Amino acid sequence: MDTTRISRHGRYSNATRRFNLAWFEKYDTWLEYSVSTDRAFCLCCYLFKGDGWKQGESDAFVKEGFCLWNKPERLETHIGGTSSFHNCVVEKCDNLMKQAQSIKHALFKHNDVVKNEYRIRLTASIDASKYLLRQGLSFRGHDESEESANRGNFLELVKYIGEQNDAISKIVNCFAEEVVKSVIQEIDHGVFGLLVDESADISHKEQMAVVFRFVDKSVEVKERFIGVVHVKETSSASLKYAIDNLFAKYGLSLKKLRGQGYDGASNMKENNAAYYVHCFAHQLQLVVVAIAKKHFEVGDFFDMISTLVNVVGASCKRQDMIRETYQKVDLFSSIIEAFEYIQNEGVEDSKKRQAYGLLNYFHTFDCVFYMQLMLLILGLTENLSMALQRKDQDILNAMSLVESTKRELQKLRDDGWDSLMNKVSSFCEKHNAEPLVMEDIFVDPRKPRRKTNITNLHHYKANCFYTIIDLQLQEFNDRFTEVNTDLLICMASLSPLDSFQEFNREKLVRLAKFYPDDFNYGEVLSLEQHLDIYIDNLSRLMVKTQKHLAHPLVYRLLKLVLTLPVATASVERCFSAMKLVKTSARNRIGDQFLRDCLVCYIENELFEAVTNENEIKMFQLLNERRVVL
Repeated sequence: MDTTRISRHGRYSNATRRFNLAWFEKYDTWLEYSVSTDRAFCLCCYLFKGDGWKQGESDAFVKEGFCLWNKPERLETHIGGTSSFHNCVVEKCDNLMKQAQSIKHALFKHNDVVKNEYRIRLTASIDASKYLLRQGLSFRGHDESEESANRGNFLELVKYIGEQNDAISKIVNCFAEEVVKSVIQEIDHGVFGLLVDESADISHKEQMAVVFRFVDKSVEVKERFIGVVHVKETSSASLKYAIDNLFAKYGLSLKKLRGQGYDGASNMKENNAAYYVHCFAHQLQLVVVAIAKKHFEVGDFFDMISTLVNVVGASCKRQDMIRETYQKVDLFSSIIEAFEYIQNEGVEDSKKRQAYGLLNYFHTFDCVFYMQLMLLILGLTENLSMALQRKDQDILNAMSLVESTKRELQKLRDDGWDSLMNKVSSFCEKHNAEPLVMEDIFVDPRKPRRKTNITNLHHYKANCFYTIIDLQLQEFNDRFTEVNTDLLICMASLSPLDSFQEFNREKLVRLAKFYPDDFNYGEVLSLEQHLDIYIDNLSRLMVKTQKHLAHPLVYRLLKLVLTLPVATASVERCFSAMKLVKTSARNRIGDQFLRDCLVCYIENELFEAVTNENEIKMFQLLNERRVVL
């Protein structure tokens, strides 16, 4: 039925021959007018005509429509007395529009006993969820049927119906959102650093873990895990898009970002929002190997080493054989002896073929050359690698080691060829490896019939030796740029070690200039005056004594220094936690549920602070509930 009301600004010349607009004001709860039929209807009677309405009663306002405009008294006649059909259905319409008296609430109106029973069940579900999240355990069971002997951790804990599992993800999400909300409150609109790393989970999905580093109101440095984001690719654009979405979700501004830390993710250097610092905690020698493997022949060498480890590690007997032989001879000879035994006495044909292939490769000039070169490079970077992994990092010492390591690598490139070749020749002679004449024409093993027109000397010196070392030097320059090195050296001037021996006012002023968004020209000048008395007022002591209010510029600089991340160990620990939460038996866990479980498991301090009452309130707000607590 077309019952669209006409415009109240319409013009009618004769009220007795047309619908009167004034009737809308008088009968606004039920009167409707159809423009197409030029008739009036009763909306309430039409909606509830099946509830006691009899044929003949109010037909004009329900079926045909009222059009006797010169008889307005018929409107009052239609309304009738207090208990008329019209007044009854008007009351029903009123109740329908009132939430508390709606049909839904009428059907599910519960007394206090029902509410208490519901609260007990919901609290039991929340407590069970908290326990499982705290322990990093799975919720669902392999078989949750009534006949199953073990229906899963959650159901076995609360002895509850299987349908409750539908609510678990919502409960977990509520916990996670409360934890993240606490993190955002800790940041309190201040500056923060960003730590990011990527790793594949048990189901081979690339996950990006995100950690915020910031200084709270008590001047304590906090590194809080926010969550994991599934990324289909690890390009700069893809990672930046994921981070931007995360910031938008929690109302964070990139303008507050003051430092970034990425564990070797060099593609993220394109983000200019803050200073970029590679992870210092990452084992540098793993990076050295990864960079060297960009050279094809070195990559082939490490592939062979990996195969060797797999062949030996697959058998306890082979491991014992190498241990026993190694006590008598050197490691290389013991490995050769072990593989000769596998080749001649092995049971499995596949292992015998692997041993044969490895024996042939280990006696080639290529194997000896790349082994000796990598031993030299790893030896030069070992001290720096160990220093960067120390918990109590001395920044100045670390930067000094970086520069000395770069100088040693350059020295190896300039003057180390002859020394390397002497070691290679000596090793080949001792272990009967294949010798090579440097003046002969180089034969590419991948394309032996194609002429290369270069000598062995040119190939191994220019194409291999120089190239591999240049790759390492380039990586060092990328990881420790001039700007980042200067930034870290300036940061060291705030170190309280040895009674602030490294304190340097000029370096600290230069440090402030690295942050033009936080220090304008006038504030940089004022900072010089504040720094002279900074020694007596530090860090947490400044806050306890309210001295940070007297020296706001120094305090601001201190927060910026503490915010800059120099390690991504927190992110790496998140991946360790992910291995506990997402196991092979739980590999179908969804991205959102995985993120929520990890937030609760990793940030257990904040998770424990979430009360059941807050959880119940959030859970109730997610959807309309039959029982409202």
